Parts: sequence; structure tokens; C-alpha cells
Amino acid sequence: LAFFARRFDALVFEVDLLEKRVQANALSPEEAKGSVAKVRNEVTEAKAVGDLASLLARLDALGPLLAEQRAARRDERARKTEESRQRKEQIVGAAEKLGNGRDWRNGANRLRDLLEEWKGLARLDRATDDALWRRFSSARTSYTRARKAHFSELDEQRGTAKSAKERLIREAEELTTSTEWGPTAGKYRDLMTRWKEAGPAAKSEDDALWKRFRGAQDQFFGARDAAMAAQDAEFEANAEKKDALLVEAEALLPVTDLAKAKRAFRDLAERWEAAGKVPRNRMKDLEARIHKVEQAIRGVEDAKWSRTDPEKSARADDMISKLEKTIAETESDLAAAREHGDAKRVKQLEDNLASRQSFLDIARRTAADFG
Repeated sequence: LAFFARRFDALVFEVDLLEKRVQANALSPEEAKGSVAKVRNEVTEAKAVGDLASLLARLDALGPLLAEQRAARRDERARKTEESRQRKEQIVGAAEKLGNGRDWRNGANRLRDLLEEWKGLARLDRATDDALWRRFSSARTSYTRARKAHFSELDEQRGTAKSAKERLIREAEELTTSTEWGPTAGKYRDLMTRWKEAGPAAKSEDDALWKRFRGAQDQFFGARDAAMAAQDAEFEANAEKKDALLVEAEALLPVTDLAKAKRAFRDLAERWEAAGKVPRNRMKDLEARIHKVEQAIRGVEDAKWSRTDPEKSARADDMISKLEKTIAETESDLAAAREHGDAKRVKQLEDNLASRQSFLDIARRTAADFG
């Protein structure tokens, strides 16, 4: 009896374990159903001493729980399937947007990420899943073709730009030994404009091309700057001569004798030209100072001419004659008005006479200035 009692205890242990695993949801409903059937068969066929009927009852009690778990699993699968459907539709929408766009930098990586996410999602019913996949695949194909076409065109443009820039480099290198500083500097400016218009070559080549092009410019402008510096040193002595001439020129001001100042300035101007070129940083200041003296002398000359202008003197004399005649006529009218006792007329003529006499005094002073 002890032997058969131990068999019963083993069956109790097995039923206990199965109950715990089912209640803990450690088995899928299908696995749990198979395990219950197996244990039930063992209990039914058991050669043991104990309450076998209670073990069968406990196994039967697991049936409703398994039904609830199957329903819950069904609901969970439905929920996940719906979530998967919604997410796949979102993935398809994002892929189609990328396929219609031109984000060549990030689009390919984004599509790869979307594909990996798609693989991790639950499958839907075959018809729905296949339809969504076709849209997703079509968007990827459309984007890939457009991207390849874009980069093919870009490669062609970069190849054209490279050829154009290589020609510009050859032109720039041919100018490096030129000593025609002004015209050659203008040519380099033109080359720079054409360089910008050529567009970029491939990144791996563009930097090297620019280095060669810039190097040619630096060689020319470095030589020009060195030549200009040497020239400025040579011209410094000329600047010292002109500084001395400015001392003489500025001593002519203020002008007291116009004829003497003009003769002296003509002599200074000849010596100024003979002194030659000066450093670039001195040119503006020196020219401004000598020009100031010249303008001062010219101003005095213009003022003198204005005072002795024959036309203005003639106009002043004519004005005096007209005023004197008008005043004489007014005096005659005034005498007649006084004789007739016309007080109102007398007052008007006296005012008129005073006004004309004032104008006559001004005209005489002006004529005296011209004289």
C-alpha cells in the first residue's frame, strides 16, 4: 500500500505544478490544454491509492481558466494586429513621402530604419499585409531610382566643374610671372568670378583644385606686393622732395600779391611734377595739400575778376544812368505837386524819391567796387 500511496503523491505533485503554471500564465492555452490532457490520462490510468477523483476535479476546474486565457490571448493578438496595421500604414505613409521628396542625405538611412521596424511588426492578414508591403516597396524603389538619377546628374555636373576648374588653374598658372600688375590683377578677378560660376567638383577633388588655383594667385600677388614695396621705398625720396615743396607752397598763403603768387606756384607745380611718384600711402595727403594752395590762389583770382568784370561794370553804370534819370523825373513831378498843393501826391513822390535815391547809392558803391 505504501508503494501505491507514493504513486498517488507523485500525481498530486504533478497536478499542483500544472495548476501553478496555468494560473501563472506560464503556458500558452494550447500547451496548457495538452498538458491537462496528458495529466488527466495519467490520473485515469494510474495504479495508485488515494483520492483520484479529486485530482480529476481539479483538472476539470482548469478548463474555464484556460478558456479565459484563450480569450485574453485572442484579444491581445487582435490588439497587437491593429497596432501593427496602424504602424505599418504610418511606415508606408512615411516611405511614400520620402519617395516623393528629395532628401538625398537622410532619406536612404530613414528608409532602412523603416524596413527594420517593419520586420519587427506582427503580420496582418495576407491580403492587407501584401497590399501595404507593395506600397512600401514601391516607395523605396521610387526613391532609390530618383536618388541614383540625382547623383548621376550630380557626378556629371561635378565632372564638368572639375574640367572647367582645371582650365582656370592653367590660365591662373600662366599669369603667375606677369609683371603687368594692374591688368593681370583684373584678369585674376575675372578668373575668380568664373571659378565661382563653375560650381563645385567632387569634395575629395575640390579642395585640391582650390589649393592649386589659390596658390597661383598667391604667387602673383606676392610678387606684386614685393615689387610695390620696393617701388614705395624708391618713391620715399620723392615724397621728401614734395614735403619740402609744400612748405614753399603753403608759405604763399594768404595771398597778398596775386601775380607774384601765381608765378611762384607755376614754378612749384613744375618742380612738383619733376619730383616724380610717391608711395601709395602718401599720395592722397600730398595731393590734397598742394590742391588746397592752388584753390586758394584761384579763389583770390576769381574774386578779383568778379570785381573787374567789364560786363558787370557796364550793367552797374547803366543802372546808375537809369536811376538818375528816374530821380530827375520824380523831382520834377514832386515840384509840380507841391505847387498845386496836392499833399497826398507829394507824400507818394517823396517816398518814391527816397527809395530810388537809396538804390542809386547802392549802385554807385557797386560801380566803385568794379572800378
